Amino acid sequence: MQHAVGSPLPPPHQPGHGPATGWSPAAHHPTAPPPGAVPPGVVPHEAVPHGAVPPAPGFMGGPVPPAPPAPTPPQAAPQPPQPQHGPGPVPPAPDTTGHIQLPPGGPVAVPSPPPGTAQTDTGGTTLAVLLIGPAGAGKTSVAKFWAEHRRVPTAHISLDDVREWVRSGFADPQSGWNDHSEAQYRLARRTCGFAARNFLANGISCILDDAVFPDRPVVGLGGWKRHVGPGLLPVVLLPGLEIVLERNAERSGNRRLSDEEVARIHGRMAGWYGSGLPIIDNSQLDVPATARVLDDVLARAITSPPKW
Repeated sequence: MQHAVGSPLPPPHQPGHGPATGWSPAAHHPTAPPPGAVPPGVVPHEAVPHGAVPPAPGFMGGPVPPAPPAPTPPQAAPQPPQPQHGPGPVPPAPDTTGHIQLPPGGPVAVPSPPPGTAQTDTGGTTLAVLLIGPAGAGKTSVAKFWAEHRRVPTAHISLDDVREWVRSGFADPQSGWNDHSEAQYRLARRTCGFAARNFLANGISCILDDAVFPDRPVVGLGGWKRHVGPGLLPVVLLPGLEIVLERNAERSGNRRLSDEEVARIHGRMAGWYGSGLPIIDNSQLDVPATARVLDDVLARAITSPPKW
């Protein structure tokens, strides 16, 4: 068989003939033979007797050997992984923290008891509680105890703790109340409010404590309502002045106020009487007993939320 154009195909690789290598670029682009010339390795038809089988190209007219059996194709070697042409998009890591994205404008709603049941405690209800009281009322101790002994996950968020996150440049109210200390209080309240909403969105109750004054409702209850939501349940913890002074004397650091300041704050807190908010006088109650009274008050507040 004669090729019309180009060079003959390379001989197939067979056992005993060596690898089909060593092809030079000239073999693929040979110089065109002169007109009438016979390409090398091709036997002219007129040189083959009638009825004979022409030899295969490349054997120069030798006898045609019998076709060997087809070799078994070797197993394909595993191909190495192809290199990437650049980093592809990295899928987001699965969220294993249980964090829930806060819905915009979705603060905690007013809690409601299960239908057809009497609300006797708050152990199975997700709540947001604001415990109000003067310095020395025991807010932090009661809030922490109440949070630790509930049947559902509950967090305690202390305004004073968050306010004292500021180390350099801390505006201590004992040095005088000014715009700087007021700004840090407002920043701490917003931070506590966001933390409360984050806990509540993930099914964790929270109790916050703050000395909210009844004569500044916009800064006090109004601010907490904006930060947390209408479902926030405020409760006032207000023991007698003698008890407050005694507990304040046991404090240390910037948490301890002067007796004059404690008396002034306590007098302002008396304005909560007649406000409609539940008030607990824990003058004769220890921390566990006060926490039980707080739970009873909150159970009633769930059934009939206070108007504030």
